[in-house]
Amino acid sequence: MASHFATAPAVNEDVAFSIIRLAAADLNPKTTSLNAGFYRDEKGNPWILPVVQEAKNRLYEDPTVNHEYLPIRGNSKLLEGARKLVFGEEEALNPSIASIQTIAGTGANHIGARILADTIKPKNVWFPDPTWSNHPLIWEKADRNIKQRWYPYYSPTDSSFDFNGMVKRLELESNPGDVLILHACAHNPTGLDPSRDQWILIADLCIRLGLFPLFDSAYQGFASGDLERDGWAMRYFANKEDLEMGIAQSFSKNFGLYAERVGALHIKTTSAKAAHNVANLLEQLARSELTSPPAYGARIVEMVLNDEELFAKWKLDLKTMSSRISEMRHELYNELIRLDTPGRWEHILTQIGMFSYVGITERQAIMLRDEYHIYLLNTGRVAITGLTSDNVGYVASSIDAVVRKTAT
Repeated sequence: MASHFATAPAVNEDVAFSIIRLAAADLNPKTTSLNAGFYRDEKGNPWILPVVQEAKNRLYEDPTVNHEYLPIRGNSKLLEGARKLVFGEEEALNPSIASIQTIAGTGANHIGARILADTIKPKNVWFPDPTWSNHPLIWEKADRNIKQRWYPYYSPTDSSFDFNGMVKRLELESNPGDVLILHACAHNPTGLDPSRDQWILIADLCIRLGLFPLFDSAYQGFASGDLERDGWAMRYFANKEDLEMGIAQSFSKNFGLYAERVGALHIKTTSAKAAHNVANLLEQLARSELTSPPAYGARIVEMVLNDEELFAKWKLDLKTMSSRISEMRHELYNELIRLDTPGRWEHILTQIGMFSYVGITERQAIMLRDEYHIYLLNTGRVAITGLTSDNVGYVASSIDAVVRKTAT
């Protein structure tokens, strides 16, 4: 008999995960993966944060830990600590904020898209060009009737943030009630962030144009090693009394809990009544999709966020990760300069966080993969965390080779 799914459309494999698969299958000793968004230590191995290991040990020894369901909204102590991170101690107590635990950052973005599609019903959702590859898919699945638009973000001519282009596009083409996707820090994939002065102007722009900013916060503390610095933009926006906003928060990167799927969504409204209604709607959405969020990773994060000693240790772990990333940026830059590789490379040092738009074209990215066993997205995004002192020289010389081969 004919399949009920005979007319199901063919869908391509996710690009990022397909490259991870290809790299894992490549047995060449020079194989280097510069694609995946996870931290690696100086030997290129997965790293469990020492503070996470300590929290795990405490949980193991705690006889009261069980496997009962969490409430639909999740671990309340996790949400309390999560709110303090993004809003600050005082603003976290604001009764006009609704929060819910999510399946990491992807789940936070998804539930955020669903709640905004159901309530404020935006005509457009605006993404930075470029953005995290999953953003458009999340919004497409949330509501196909919401038009996906792009605002200028990356200027390839000088590898900079195109602030003027962003403002001009939004002023000319956005509508009141549109959703504006913003990366809280360490923009993925470019590693370029607005300055504080630019963030102030973006907040004013949102108020003036009636836009709803939705922050994707995947790297707080991981980007610079400083939780306050990385969270500054979110806190500035939150302190604007007449500006409603959302924050999709992930603990995958800054806790190294990639597989545990710990996250939260926060919606800041202008009244306690509105927040109450939004919280109930969030709970209804969560009930329809997962009923109760995962408990194990949430317990780890909750313990660290709410224990003064563990929190201090976590901040040291964040500095360890961010410092190694910064060192690898400098080593890659120094190697390219030593090789006198054609082009300008200073932007590698001024970008921040896990990823970098080094300046590699699609053709060069394919050559790196096919000829040198170096795996990265065709967009040229490089995961700096995949670099080590052992492989950075090989990566730099390979980049140098493909740049020279493709010179016109």
